Amino acid sequence: MPSTATVPRPNLIRDSSFSAIIAGFVAVAISYAGPLLVVLEAARAAGLPAEVTASWVWAVSVGSGLTCLVLSWLTRQPVMVAWSIPGAALLIAVLPGYVAQNRLGEVIGAYIFTGVLSAILGVTGLFGKLIAATPKPITAAVLAGVLFPFAIKVAQAVVQVPIVAGGLVLGYLVGRRLIPRYAVFVSMAVGGVLAAATGSTQAFNLHFALTTPVWITPSFSLDVLLGLGIPLLIVTAAGQNAPGLIVMHQSGYDANDRLLLGSCGVLSAVFAPFACHALNMAAVTAAIATSRESHPEHNRRYIAGMSCGVFYVIGGFLATFIVSLFSAIPAGMITALAGVALLAPLQNSLYDTMHEGAHHKSVIESALITLAVTLSGIQPFGIVAAFWGLLAGILAYAILRPRRRKDPAAAAVSG
Repeated sequence: MPSTATVPRPNLIRDSSFSAIIAGFVAVAISYAGPLLVVLEAARAAGLPAEVTASWVWAVSVGSGLTCLVLSWLTRQPVMVAWSIPGAALLIAVLPGYVAQNRLGEVIGAYIFTGVLSAILGVTGLFGKLIAATPKPITAAVLAGVLFPFAIKVAQAVVQVPIVAGGLVLGYLVGRRLIPRYAVFVSMAVGGVLAAATGSTQAFNLHFALTTPVWITPSFSLDVLLGLGIPLLIVTAAGQNAPGLIVMHQSGYDANDRLLLGSCGVLSAVFAPFACHALNMAAVTAAIATSRESHPEHNRRYIAGMSCGVFYVIGGFLATFIVSLFSAIPAGMITALAGVALLAPLQNSLYDTMHEGAHHKSVIESALITLAVTLSGIQPFGIVAAFWGLLAGILAYAILRPRRRKDPAAAAVSG
């Protein structure tokens, strides 16, 4: 007789857990310590004034935070949103030229253009249909390819700063053995103590003033819309939104791609006049929030997404302080922390990569091709390797998979 027990309604207080809150904090810490540096480098290369740079950090932080917070609450899923890393990398190359020509307003116009197009792509469901139609081993291989470099860099960090990074890894292993849910927190605490004890931290030059956003009036020109807006759209959609949706699906969440991608596009356009270049689904930090380490119960991990959103919003208003704080933390510690935090989702994605499930066995070879291309780091036309890995895997499976033949017995019956 089937059980008549009802699933308890979501409750923010009951569902909250220290591990999920820490997962959200770690996700934000990794974003500020890594991807934010790409934004800062783009601002430095373009020679942007300090107040515009601070506004940029405020816009991507608050925009990401509000999207994480609201969508995680509405969907009861750990929705992780961040700024476009390949988009910021693209801006390192092209933004200086536009700023030198006094065309920053037109750049902002291109940001709005990109956000609107992203919203249209999301709402129509085109992106979600592609991901849903892709075999699970191939999508898992994309995620594994995105995460694997972080694991590799842990070894490099241990060689560079053996006491801090090595102690952090040891703390993680001990934590996994004794208190698995809090292993990342243990590793972070051990690494922080060792960094302070060994004098590995840089000199602190902290600024506590609240960040004030700067409005930049947009303008529109065809050459900037095509030369910046379209490439920004492509690298963001292919390099971030696709892996981000894959993480959600791989973690067992029935992600509403229309709502999630549409919201990212709308919020991108809203925050663009404050220098936000693009918001998108996060992949690496999403792997942290959606993992079992966030919370053993699948339906309570949304707290990690909300936690991430809260810390992002706080970080946005303390943008100057956050940047100066993380500049004092040794890079090796952040590298090692990111690597150990992503070991569990990497393990799961590698497992799914090597199991064909209901698909033909040739999907494994196709998934390995996907993994290889994604790991290669190639960026033809400025589009990141995750997109090309996904495309290569789909093409390989289309060629390798044998065509189904009509059953002769069934044909005889139908005849």
